[in-house]
Amino acid sequence: MYKAFFGLISNPFNLSPDPAFLFRSPQHEEALANLIYGVQSRKGFIALTGEVGTGKTTMLECLRDHLDAHQTPFAFVFNSRLTPEQFFEMVAYDFELPCSRTSKTEVLFALNAMLLDRANQNRTAALIVDEAHNLDWNVLEEIRLLGNLENRRGKLLQIILSGQPELDRKLEQSEYRQLRQRIALRCRLRAFTASETSQYIATRLSRAGLRDQKVFPADILLEIHRRTEGIPRVINSVCDNMMLTAFAMERRVTTLEMLDEVSNDLQLDYPTSRIAELRA
Repeated sequence: MYKAFFGLISNPFNLSPDPAFLFRSPQHEEALANLIYGVQSRKGFIALTGEVGTGKTTMLECLRDHLDAHQTPFAFVFNSRLTPEQFFEMVAYDFELPCSRTSKTEVLFALNAMLLDRANQNRTAALIVDEAHNLDWNVLEEIRLLGNLENRRGKLLQIILSGQPELDRKLEQSEYRQLRQRIALRCRLRAFTASETSQYIATRLSRAGLRDQKVFPADILLEIHRRTEGIPRVINSVCDNMMLTAFAMERRVTTLEMLDEVSNDLQLDYPTSRIAELRA
């Protein structure tokens, strides 16, 4: 709605995980490099964890783009509230396995045949599981057993488990110790620092067509970081609503009053504004 007003070619603060807007902070670069390395090196199990809204799904989308570009087949399980039977059905569907997808035995035979064929070509395949912290024990156990598919050159199936910090805590429980021991690489995403928040906002605006970022003054950027706690998804919501408010008021520079209004609308839980304290 406000794109033409600010001279933008796209919405800079969409909540969808678009790899085109990936902010390559050092931690995101490291996480993506580890994901790609883990798959290419046939490490088997890779864990990606982080708080809600820190960019895990965007990382997975970038990985999917990489796998597509290198013609590496993958299954993507995005609904973690599954029974083992539903899990195998989704895996069979994504890999397009030529079998009865409702039979676990047939799925396993077809999957093993496909993976062996890939291995004979010195190639691999990947299973990506999002929201893995919600998986029941019996589904996680089935996933662990898929890690037994291997040859002398490495694991036949590369498994990426992505989830909130609860996944780490779940894996620390004694019943999950066999799975925990199999995880070869761990990637953790944290919230942005104040400097990263400013760079993140400027990067998204630049990729949307606004290269000279003057919409958010330095003091407002600092306050946005404090109120959002550096969580990318919350930053997107705040900035999108602030630009919409500025557009409605025909202002090209945001203000503390706009941030206060948006913070209240989004019901952000934050301490008293430091800027307001200085102005009082």
